[in-house]
Amino acid sequence: MVPNSVAVLVYEGLNAFDFGIAVGLFGLRRPQSDSDRWYSLAVCGLGKGPVQTSGGGYVVPRSGLAGLLQAGTIVIPGWCNPGVLPPPRLVRTLRMAHQRGARLVSICGGAFVLAATGILNGRRATTHWKYCDRLSKLYPQIKVVSDVLYIDEEDVFTSAGAAAGIDLCLHIIRKDFGTVVANDVARHLVVSPHREGGQAQFIDKPVGEQADPWLAHLLEWSQGNLHTEITIEQLALQAKVSRRTLSRRFVEATGLSPHRWITSLRLRRGKDLLETTALSIEEIAEKCGFQSGALLRHHFREQVKISPRTYRDHFRQTPEV
Repeated sequence: MVPNSVAVLVYEGLNAFDFGIAVGLFGLRRPQSDSDRWYSLAVCGLGKGPVQTSGGGYVVPRSGLAGLLQAGTIVIPGWCNPGVLPPPRLVRTLRMAHQRGARLVSICGGAFVLAATGILNGRRATTHWKYCDRLSKLYPQIKVVSDVLYIDEEDVFTSAGAAAGIDLCLHIIRKDFGTVVANDVARHLVVSPHREGGQAQFIDKPVGEQADPWLAHLLEWSQGNLHTEITIEQLALQAKVSRRTLSRRFVEATGLSPHRWITSLRLRRGKDLLETTALSIEEIAEKCGFQSGALLRHHFREQVKISPRTYRDHFRQTPEV
């Protein structure tokens, strides 16, 4: 096993974006880094023939599965179909590589391949938010975390979907080569140099099916009154039902209590204002119905996992010139 060698697994139906992340971060030489210490990259397939990617292109692996046993780090891009079990020989090879000391890294749905090996049992792991429930149901021994970008378990790493793979790979580079080199790589890729793994995946919580007349009416009414205090009694009055019936309907339709539903609407408006205006945090808090900027920050850290200022830095829309 070569410590700084990275093997990227390829297969039929390979997620081309995830594959590009691994190649772009680990496979390209960096002028500022010590070339003798930088990673060497190998592309390994289930066989040695070309495989077609999800976008219709082709990748020709350098070696078969035996190449995985020589690598210090193995990257598994998003698996072709979470409902399809990986081949037994791939599962065996990954177990052997891990036993010999290789780090295992999954991007997005690649977590399903790691899960099939049993290596994730008893560990925390993540994947794309839309696959988290399926991963948890198929592999209940895994502690699936749905609201993070990536998880570092020292010898096993998993990331959320798509671009979260970039964050994870930068995290690994930072561990191996330090912050200066990781920031240089990020600068070349024109991406944020460091997003904490515990940051939430940027997916809004559902507010319910707007086609449902009573909920559509409440949504419209609530959005027009977010700057004010909204009580459950007011919502029940608007829906023309009792408070108990309203609470039951909300859980059935949205999975949220009325209070959390209103908070999610306030946060959505807060995100919109952070993205599109130069208003201060206090001004935004007032327009969203939060009593203070401190309360806005509290809910952002609790549900989005970052501060409003950091969110604005990431997503502020700049006017076209």
